[in-house]
Amino acid sequence: MLAIVVAAIAGLALGDYPLTTDEVIGVLTGRVDGLARTVVLDWRLPRVLAAIGFGAALGVSGAIFQTLTRNPLASPDIIGLANGSFTGMLVALLLLGGSWPALMAGSLLGGLAAAVAIFILALRQGLSGFRFIVVGIGVSAMLAAFNSWLLLRADLDVALFAAAWGAGTLNTATATVVWPALACLVVLFAVLPFAARPLRQLELGDDVAAATGVRLTRERAILIGLAVALVSAVTAVAGPIAFIALAAPQIARRLTRSPGIPLVATGLVGGVLLLASDLVAQHLIPLTVPVGVVTVVVGGLYLTQLLLRERRR
Repeated sequence: MLAIVVAAIAGLALGDYPLTTDEVIGVLTGRVDGLARTVVLDWRLPRVLAAIGFGAALGVSGAIFQTLTRNPLASPDIIGLANGSFTGMLVALLLLGGSWPALMAGSLLGGLAAAVAIFILALRQGLSGFRFIVVGIGVSAMLAAFNSWLLLRADLDVALFAAAWGAGTLNTATATVVWPALACLVVLFAVLPFAARPLRQLELGDDVAAATGVRLTRERAILIGLAVALVSAVTAVAGPIAFIALAAPQIARRLTRSPGIPLVATGLVGGVLLLASDLVAQHLIPLTVPVGVVTVVVGGLYLTQLLLRERRR
């Protein structure tokens, strides 16, 4: 929590119009007015809150999939759900004009369609985590190819806009689109404690979960739908941001030394990771780059380390 507060203050203070920590706190408490108030509340606060909320959503979504599959490699971007959401968003952008409700609906439907396809293809006498991931990687590759074809068929202006969005960026995180997206995430997070109750039993395996009264198919469907909705809300605004969902659950588990993946801690870690990556993308790199570029670099290093550790096991 302290890391989020420090990173948030840094995000509100840094920029072309730098502010001191006292000025930022003064604006937030109502003691400072004028241009500083406009810079903090209208320009920077939506982006900071988007980074925290979107990072938390991606982290929790990854935690759900890693728990269901009992595999640390399972995350929405690895198994194709982020690409599915991006496909739905592209279709909405090209066919329906690109209003935010249309993008949100397209992103949600695309992610759900990808999840259903992966679930059906991977289901054979139960759900194997390894098979689920392998099928997801294949579906992800096909969706990535289809997305490239859609971009090649689009008008140049639309294609450039969508390609930049596809890298994962918070540059479009204005108040107009951030507040509705965060409102959707608040609703999903409010449902999460009730939907996530069977996670601990499911983590122990299908036989144990069924013996303790869990309805496997129904509970999995609810949890997958919730995880896809979290990813879709983020993708509709910021595009597919990679590796936050992969890394945050495992980092949170190690920090808390928990045998399972703690959802609250995962959300906090995801928020810190995305906010810190956005600060790096904005201020520590000579050219401003999409935050997805930074998360891919950091996530690639994490994935390499994770694969080496799994290989030693």
